[in-house]
Formats: sequence, C-alpha cells, structure tokens
Amino acid sequence: MAMTVEVLAGLAFMFSSSILLQILACALYNNWWPMLSALMYVLVPMPCLFFGGGSTRFLTSNEGGGWINAAKFLTGASTMGSIAIPVILRHAHLIETGAMFIEFTSFFILVVTVLCFHRVSLDEDW
Repeated sequence: MAMTVEVLAGLAFMFSSSILLQILACALYNNWWPMLSALMYVLVPMPCLFFGGGSTRFLTSNEGGGWINAAKFLTGASTMGSIAIPVILRHAHLIETGAMFIEFTSFFILVVTVLCFHRVSLDEDW
C-alpha cells in the first residue's frame, strides 16, 4: 500500500483529532494541567529520530545493540509516561475524571495513528 493522498489525509485527521481532544480535556474543565501529557507526545518520537535514523523499523526488529536497546527503552518509558501523567494528576486531585478519560482517548487515537503510519511506512519503498 503506497502512501497516497487519502492515507496522508486520514493520518492527519487522526493526529488532529488527538490534539483536539488534548486541548478539549484542558478547556472543558478550565484546567490546563492535562497539557503536561502533550510534552510526552513530543518526547515519544525522539528516540526514533536520534537512535533509529528517523525510521520505526528498529522497534519491531530483534536486532539489538546498546543504542537500539536504549531507544526501545526510552520509547517505552515515554509512552508509559503518557498514560501515567493523567493518572497521577487525577490521583493528586489536580484534574477531573472526565479530563483523564479524554486524555486516554487522545492517547489511544495518537497510538493508532502512529501504528497506521508505521504499517504504511513499512510497505512504502522509498
């Protein structure tokens, strides 16, 4: 499956929906603490950019090495941070339960977007 305009438009729509939910979780409850998890959204792709050469292929490979394993660990840690931050904020009574669930929905849509992009980019021959 080649990366066509329709696929790119769908991925852009999914990503935009995730960011919209992120902002709505803050705006609906008049509390901007949930925006902390948006920082994690920025940190999640950084190991791929720095250690994987911008490709996500190393995440599914069995190959190892110091830098590859470090990149896999940092990707997993920042992904878990995206889930943990809303839970910790809710536990500390800094955000409402509804905002936490909107954050989870935003994260789920973002993960599905990344997985779809990963699948399309594996099939793409540059």
